[in-house]
Amino acid sequence: MSGWQALPDDLPPEVRHFVEQLRQLKDRTGLSLVALGARTAYSKSSWHRYLNATQPPPRQAVAALCRIAGLDTADAERFGVRWELAVEAWPRPTAEPARAAGEKGENGLGGERYEDDPTLPWWDEPPKERASGMNRLLLAAALLLVLVLLLGLAGAVASG
Repeated sequence: MSGWQALPDDLPPEVRHFVEQLRQLKDRTGLSLVALGARTAYSKSSWHRYLNATQPPPRQAVAALCRIAGLDTADAERFGVRWELAVEAWPRPTAEPARAAGEKGENGLGGERYEDDPTLPWWDEPPKERASGMNRLLLAAALLLVLVLLLGLAGAVASG
């Protein structure tokens, strides 16, 4: 792995092992990051982040690399287990301090960024603010529709 940049010293061992294995698998394909990006649904810059441990790869990216590298089903499944262990141990972004109601942080979100849901990887979880904002938007649209219907009904009654 001489051509790779050094991994951060503070990586958990599960993450370090997984990324090293991922790098070996990528090297086994003989593809550049550009070519790997062209053969998968993930860009060159995404692969760069995955292979340098700055962001965990999605399971589908790992499965695509296993397919391209020609791994048999059993080896691909073992790689999937390594991925699960790594994602579980992957360092999460630091949470912002709790904020007053309605106050937004630098990222435009409230203080709590992710809800603990063991079925979703943390990088795929939508912030709670986005879901509640969508609910408020739907409620406002429904109220506006009711108001327009009432005004139309009142106009029809008034004009006879």
